[in-house]
Amino acid sequence: MPVKFLLVDDLSENLLSLEALLRRDDLELLMAKSGDEALELLLHHDFALALIDVQMPGLNGFELAELMRGNERTRRIPIIFVTAGTHSAERRFQGYEAGAVDFIQKPIEPDILRSKTEVFFEIFRQRQMIAEQRDLLQAQAQALQLSDKRKDEFLAVLAHELRNPIAALQGGLQLLLRKPEGPQADRIGNLMQDQMTHLFRLVDDLLDASRITQGKIELRTAPFDLRDAVLAAVEMARPVIEAQGHALSLHLGDHRIELLADQVRITQCIANLLNNSAKYTPPGGRIDVTVEDTPDAFRVTVADNGLGLTPEASAAIFRMFEQVEGHLAHSHGGLGIGLALVKQLIELHGGSIEASSDGPNMGSEFTLQMPKVLIRNGQTLSSNAVLS
Repeated sequence: MPVKFLLVDDLSENLLSLEALLRRDDLELLMAKSGDEALELLLHHDFALALIDVQMPGLNGFELAELMRGNERTRRIPIIFVTAGTHSAERRFQGYEAGAVDFIQKPIEPDILRSKTEVFFEIFRQRQMIAEQRDLLQAQAQALQLSDKRKDEFLAVLAHELRNPIAALQGGLQLLLRKPEGPQADRIGNLMQDQMTHLFRLVDDLLDASRITQGKIELRTAPFDLRDAVLAAVEMARPVIEAQGHALSLHLGDHRIELLADQVRITQCIANLLNNSAKYTPPGGRIDVTVEDTPDAFRVTVADNGLGLTPEASAAIFRMFEQVEGHLAHSHGGLGIGLALVKQLIELHGGSIEASSDGPNMGSEFTLQMPKVLIRNGQTLSSNAVLS
């Protein structure tokens, strides 16, 4: 942001002369030919210095300075009076009392003018830097407060999500210890197995989040059919989808879609998207999965007719530990890190993910996009390669 000086003189040639003497790249000079014009400019701009001619028709320089001193917005702007004559001590005192910091006599000595104005230029620049640093510190403080709040919320969710399966395991274990051969032993054992699987998934998500944060995730890339990853992800998410009574439609195309990536991680990402749609769609909803082979990229889209998203939430849901307000009642079995993991894992592959929605209760659509990599004779070719 450039520093601004205000030049006030009723004679155009005097304004042009001041402009020529003060012109520089990082300084914006705004000119007024009367006190009234100057007041108008003062309403809309922050000035580092005002150079004001004393003798002007209508509102003279001293009167303009007094008006500036009476306004909170302009009272701290330094004023240098430019005068053509030699004033008495009383007249000069009147100028200082009106708010002047200095007087410059006409004809103006260029070096004196530049030297005096440079001081106020640097003072204003330093104030700008201090204000920018203050704003940055405030933003960082707010970010730290938000991060601390999210951490506390996450720890509360983590404790709740870990306590549930642990409590179920403890209860089942006590029942089995009392009646190991009882008629309910098999059912209790299956329930305990389900809770143990859920517990492992929670811990795996935590470990993945930690590995990505520390840069320790290693991708094991190999060519595979993207449709196979989708089908595997569907099997992983099927229990949640069926428990909610959702209708699932797959649109996978009729030809192999060969992708060079970490199949386990891609499957994990798609499964997370399916689980997310299943959780945030009311029972009996619809989920559609579409795989596209476009000229530029491979795309997997998971769309639902669930709770939908606001524009703000569409960006926030990919942040670690973020839970969309109003969706918390549906977030059973989640820590708020699933979509963040998807974003980070896909970006590690050079891809991207986007969320879109027409608004609350209008459903959501998640589009996972992977860079197109062609495989031929065991060699990796870019999407722009020409196959002969």
